[in-house]
Amino acid sequence: MPITIKSPREIELMTEAGRILEAVHNELAKELRPGMSTLEIDKIGEELIRSHGCVPSFLNYNGYPASICVSVNEEVVHGIPSPHRFIREGDIVSLDAGVIYKGYHSDAARTYGIGHISEDAQRLIDVTRECFFEGIKYAKEGNHLFDISSAIGRYASERGYGVVKDLCGHGIGTNLHESPEIPNYEQGRKGVLLKEGMTLAIEPMINAGTWEVEWLDDDWTVVTKDHSLSAHYENTVLITKGEPVLLSLSGYGERKKDGQI
Repeated sequence: MPITIKSPREIELMTEAGRILEAVHNELAKELRPGMSTLEIDKIGEELIRSHGCVPSFLNYNGYPASICVSVNEEVVHGIPSPHRFIREGDIVSLDAGVIYKGYHSDAARTYGIGHISEDAQRLIDVTRECFFEGIKYAKEGNHLFDISSAIGRYASERGYGVVKDLCGHGIGTNLHESPEIPNYEQGRKGVLLKEGMTLAIEPMINAGTWEVEWLDDDWTVVTKDHSLSAHYENTVLITKGEPVLLSLSGYGERKKDGQI
């Protein structure tokens, strides 16, 4: 699939999709509490998505049976919601969600601590988020795609974390997954030249231990091979001639200007 450059109208639609997805994540975060099932999280998420006039990107995508990927502790991504899996005090929970608004997708993920979590777990969540912001320092026209990858991987590995190599970010638009693939570690080559109008889902997946992962028997849930904790952070990003626009996270430019990022 060729890399698509979005028109001004397409960017408008993706901007609205991103705004809605950010609102969904913010509302979901308020609902998380010890004792709720991962299926309950999914049901709340789907209701929120549909209340905004959108369709869940993930539901039935290649057979995935839910609207929200709910991944707990050692689960890296694609955890399938279950009425029998309950989140507990001290868990970390990654929520990956996508919406379709008038034919255009937005994709974003967040990792949350449930109640009081360990210092190590909080640091993992923080570093994973910081990896994303290190990467998007290079997300502007004239740089190369793997500048982003190298920055993410370098930041994580310098802090002793494992960078998942078997999964990656991706382009996004009228399809949930478009070209290019976006690894989260150094590639030894430049990758494509970034151009204004590209839209990318950039998503560090960082493990407290080894980078190695494996798939469970459900063929979806990815877990760390050493059962260490994993965190996930993702936003849909618009490439411009200057600073990137985070379509699923408002206020980035203002926070960066104020030195908060």
